[in-house]
Amino acid sequence: MIAATYAALTLIVTLFLSGLAWGPIQFRLSEALCVLALFTPDAIPGLTLGCALANIVNIALSGTGTLGLLDVVFGSLATLLGATFTWHFHDKPKLALVGPVLFNALIVPAYLPLMLTALGFTTIPFTSISLSESYILVYLFGAMTVGIGEAVVMYALGMPLYHALAKTSLSDRLRSTPTGAERGPKV
Repeated sequence: MIAATYAALTLIVTLFLSGLAWGPIQFRLSEALCVLALFTPDAIPGLTLGCALANIVNIALSGTGTLGLLDVVFGSLATLLGATFTWHFHDKPKLALVGPVLFNALIVPAYLPLMLTALGFTTIPFTSISLSESYILVYLFGAMTVGIGEAVVMYALGMPLYHALAKTSLSDRLRSTPTGAERGPKV
């Protein structure tokens, strides 16, 4: 359910808001769902799979071809690590939401220049920085913009979502759901 929701939200934003979910300046609204990892570690695989699914569909939509696999692998890794960090610090929600910001800001800009170049971009939008000029400049710009976008999503959307869910019976059910070894063998 989480994977489907994450993927659908990402694709809806892509279709109606022209790529806010991908690129050097991005606000992937679906990342706000990482707050679900504040309630249960079971959210982590769903978030990761949802990210992978959205990135696979984006290969077809954007025409990135095999370079799009970088986003499938490393973008999903960023979500996996961010959601894992969120669960690890679930008792400190403000700190926990730093995880998705940090991992997306560090990982996504490392491969983004390759994908953008494949799509025909030669400069970073709204700047005169050439994608082929300086990997370090492009990476730092990407780390800043992806990090800012992720922070806006996590704290402006994710934190209110967390507070809203915390007031519902859903949060109690998620917290009480047995995980992993606690479930025991299937009979």
